Formats: sequence, structure tokens, C-alpha cells
Amino acid sequence: MKKNNILFIINPISGIGKQKLAEKAIEKVLDKNKYDYKIAYTEYAHHGTLLSLQASIQNVDIVVAVGGDGSINDCVRGLIGTNVTLGIIPAGSGNGLARTLNIPLNMEAAIEVLNKRQTKVIDTIKVNNKIYASIAGIGFDALIAHEFRKAKVRGFNKYLSLILQHYPFYEPQTYKIEIDNQKIEEEALFISFANSNQFGFDTIIAPTAKVDDGYIQVCIVKKVPIVMLPFTVQLLLLKNIDKSIYVKILKAKEVIVKNNTSLLINLDGESVEMEQELKFSVNPQSLNIIIPKNNVKERKEPSWYSIFNQPLFPIRNQ
Repeated sequence: MKKNNILFIINPISGIGKQKLAEKAIEKVLDKNKYDYKIAYTEYAHHGTLLSLQASIQNVDIVVAVGGDGSINDCVRGLIGTNVTLGIIPAGSGNGLARTLNIPLNMEAAIEVLNKRQTKVIDTIKVNNKIYASIAGIGFDALIAHEFRKAKVRGFNKYLSLILQHYPFYEPQTYKIEIDNQKIEEEALFISFANSNQFGFDTIIAPTAKVDDGYIQVCIVKKVPIVMLPFTVQLLLLKNIDKSIYVKILKAKEVIVKNNTSLLINLDGESVEMEQELKFSVNPQSLNIIIPKNNVKERKEPSWYSIFNQPLFPIRNQ
């Protein structure tokens, strides 16, 4: 049987340090009867894109990103529209795309997924001249991504502390938005443009988003009064943020967003300054990716009502 060629691209400074265990795990778990493999380490920002592009030219069958969402995105940009398949070994902080696809966070278990090689074709999204696979955001989301990227300490606790530090003082902005030729104007704390369903850390901002449905989910989030924050966070963690009266979610194939200043945007954890006008569009069925056999998580519907049959806190009527 002909073996497939795999290139593992490891970001040596990604996330919380799990990538340091990658070489041993690959040697231990990867099925050598199916695969020949090589390992490359990124040496500078976005080096993963060049390595992935070179791999696609050199007849590599699978490129595996070992890192967080930013590292995965770099590989996506080199593979989009090619016949090369992307694999993921999550080694970042939030691991949003891996969690969306139900890829195990345990490194050895993620390699077992590679051994079984079940694939799926998913969408990617283009914003101006940038490509991303999971989620982008403007406003408060982009500010937190910018601050988190500068932090020496990683992980959920640091992410949460930055939110608590900046939230009381952040002023919502007004955005002019065109969604499939329909124009609206919204004041928002932040707006997410989701292909996958979450930021990472299992915080689900777009509960009904699917990576292969040909749509962007535009999540417009207003600033929540401090007194209502605990209830809104509860909705977020219970994967039902779309029930909040402070959240509006729209589906689109193309989106244009305008603001009076240059826009800081969060692209899968990478903070990028872009033009005053952002143009989002779907690249349908543009990326081959390896997924677990059972990669769909059921959405549970909790009860929002007290013994008096009244909502415990404000939720959107369906």
C-alpha cells in the first residue's frame, strides 16, 4: 500500500506549551504503515503559510498544523483551493476551530484522528485580502485579542481578566453594515463574523453556525448592562447566546462593514489593523480537513423558567 506524505508544521511558541510534546507523541502514535512524515518548525510570523504552500507544490498529501487558531490559519492560507488536506493537533490557548470540529485536545488522541483520516470539505472566509477559517471580530473582541496577543501569560484566566479590565470603560461604536445588499446601522460592543461557532475555550458566539453551509453568521452584540452580565455570560457558556436580547445574529454570503476609523480586526486570534471598509465573502467548499468520525455536538436546550413560569432573566422570544 502506498504511504501518504505528512508534513507537521509546529509553532514552537504557540499557546500554553503543549507543542513541546509533539515530536514524541507523533513518533509514538502515528501509524507508520500509512504515513511517511516530516516535521518543520515555524521561524517567524506567518512562516506556516509559506511552508504549507511549498508542501502543496512538493506533493505532500497532508499538512498538519500543531498550534492554536492563528497557526492553523497560517496553514489554511497556504492550502486553500489545493488538493492537500489539513490536519489539526490543537496546541493553542482557545483552540476554537478544533473544538468546533470536535477534534480532541489531547495530543495523542488528535493523532489517532489523523490515523483514521476521515475528511470533510469546509468553507473559508475572505475579508479584504485576508483568509480565515474560523471567526473574525471587530470592536471589543478585537481589542481583547490585541491585548491577549501581547500578554506573556496565556490561557482562559488571562483572557477573562482582560475582559473584566477593559469592559467597564469600552464605548460601543456605530457601524454601517451591508448584508447581502441590505443596509443597516448598528451600535455594537462587537461584531463577529463566524464560520465556526466559537471564539475558543468553548465560548459559543454563533450556536447555529456550520463550517460547510456556505454562510457567514454575523453576530451583533450590544453592550450589556453590568447588572445583567452574569446572566448573559451564563447564556454564552450554555451555548445559547442567541437567546439574549442583546444579541442579533444574521446569515449572509457577503457583508460590508464601514466605520469612521481604521478597524482593528481579530482574525482567529491574530490582531490586524485594516481599512475603514471591510468586505467579507464566503469561499465555499475550499478546504479539505481531517475530522473525527463523530464530529457533531448536540445543542442542549436548558429551561429558562422559574417555578412561577416566568423567565429567570430576559431572553429573546423565538
